[in-house]
Amino acid sequence: MKKISIVIPCFNEVENVCPISAAVIGMMKKDLPHYDYEILFIDNCSTDGTRDKLRTLCKDNKKIKAIFNAANFGQFNSPFYGMCQSDGDCTVLLCADFQDPVDMIPKFVAEWEKGHRIVSGVKTSSRENGFIYFLRTVYYRLIRSMSQTEFIEHFTGFGLYDRSFILLLRELHDSSPFLRGIVAEYGHSFNRIEVPYRQEKRRAGKTKNNFYSLYDAAMLSITSYTKVGLRLATFVGFLSSGISLLVALIYLVMKLVWWNRFSAGSAPIVLGIYVIGSLQLFFIGLLGEYILNINSRVINRPIVVEEERLNFGEEEELLKN
Repeated sequence: MKKISIVIPCFNEVENVCPISAAVIGMMKKDLPHYDYEILFIDNCSTDGTRDKLRTLCKDNKKIKAIFNAANFGQFNSPFYGMCQSDGDCTVLLCADFQDPVDMIPKFVAEWEKGHRIVSGVKTSSRENGFIYFLRTVYYRLIRSMSQTEFIEHFTGFGLYDRSFILLLRELHDSSPFLRGIVAEYGHSFNRIEVPYRQEKRRAGKTKNNFYSLYDAAMLSITSYTKVGLRLATFVGFLSSGISLLVALIYLVMKLVWWNRFSAGSAPIVLGIYVIGSLQLFFIGLLGEYILNINSRVINRPIVVEEERLNFGEEEELLKN
């Protein structure tokens, strides 16, 4: 009997972990009764009682497992690590807040049985804030135009991954993994297929996405999969320095030729300071993002540090190492 692992990352989802586990179990019994399954929650250091709910779930059902992170390791590391700890023939990554429809899983499994080793859920519409959805669309199209890797528009990671792909993830040893980029980069080798769906509203609780988390996602994708920022800094640097030199020469000639009548004063100098200075600050910041990305990889900290794991057998404990 084939086994399906459903990995559910969570952070302060006390109102959702019990309903989502019940929904998954109900779906497995109704739509996929000929498959074994495990539900693996990976908790990113919740503080609202989520862990107490998970302990109860794990106590009542041995097919439900949990990993408790020692700290909050971010929106990308935790799901990636959870997927690497799964041991099913395929793994489904699913949000705890019901924005990823549980009833899409049988459709993913059907495509997997046809030979597609990666099945990506792609949003065709969303019940989230319309302006946020528009910004996401602009971001995806921008990153696709900037990167040599063909990024998947409106793909959040929700989907099914064959065990062969999970083994690849374990071998990457990436301390700052960006699953969306990895899937886009290697998906063609795993016969990837896209399945459309409509993203629902969060059922309960508050979204953890804010400006910083969205900015973090954008910068991680840009600094990991594009050279455009660095090339742009170089080209604009050459152009602005050339313009500055030209303005300086013209200013010098006019001063020498029309010494008494030339009264431009310090306007060109002030203009140069503000324009060139602002460009320098912008690109120093952009270069800093690249350096920060490099620094996190050079330090090579663990993706996640575990505090506790529940319902893992001795053989599965080896995955931790």
